[in-house]
Amino acid sequence: MKIVKHSGAVVDFNPDKLTQSLLRSGADSFTADLILKEIIKDVYEGISTKSIYKKAFALLKHHTNSHAARYNLRAAIQMLGPEGFFFEKYIARIFEAEKYQTQTNIILQGNCVLHEIDVLIKKNNVIGMVECKFHGGKQGVSDVKIPLYVFSRFNDLRFNSYTLFSNKDKISSCWIVTNTRFTADAIAFAECSGINLLSWDYPEKRNLRSMNNNDCLYPVTCLTTLTKAEKEKLLLLDVILVKELVANRIDLKEIGISNFRIKNVLKEVAELCKCG
Repeated sequence: MKIVKHSGAVVDFNPDKLTQSLLRSGADSFTADLILKEIIKDVYEGISTKSIYKKAFALLKHHTNSHAARYNLRAAIQMLGPEGFFFEKYIARIFEAEKYQTQTNIILQGNCVLHEIDVLIKKNNVIGMVECKFHGGKQGVSDVKIPLYVFSRFNDLRFNSYTLFSNKDKISSCWIVTNTRFTADAIAFAECSGINLLSWDYPEKRNLRSMNNNDCLYPVTCLTTLTKAEKEKLLLLDVILVKELVANRIDLKEIGISNFRIKNVLKEVAELCKCG
């Protein structure tokens, strides 16, 4: 059976791949098997992966909201756009969970020109600049032009001293983070130049997907018990991560959610925060 990917590529339907994605959401093997059987009934020649995803998401939500939320993670990160402002805040939270100090949206004078830095990070007296590249669709990729450009900015800044976290700080490391993927050339140049990369699936063992599932770093946009408008209101209140809502009725009340719905939201929050 042939199916059509988001990119338009035609590939074989792989039931094992779908099962693995269901298991990663937290569903047990019995539930994953039930959902797979339901989906196989509706699979036809030329069906889109988007249609399969929607069906799987709906079936997961019928079983458990938190499983559907985890399954929806990649789309939830894309909801931190469209400009990527909230994505930058989300990435700062990711680094804070790794015990970094962070600052966002800093403008610094380089040797040649001014630079706007998305996120500054500090850990073990090492200060790094983080460039966030947000893509609104799954097919958007960061190619080699991105690390080439960011590396030139890094070189314009690295030899100067700034008042950042303390006096006379120097930027000595460089990161690029994207919500989608890097091309092979982008990875090759970054590795050769000492640039750190973080994407949906890179590095292999410590990427955005694994960090979310292992450390409870889910964005509030993945919650299935909230509407899109309610999620946007939370983001405007600087509530970025699901874990920031644990036992927190104040922000939920502030955006106009009833006590009955708050109970359901906090239940999903508690389930999502059982990580590892």
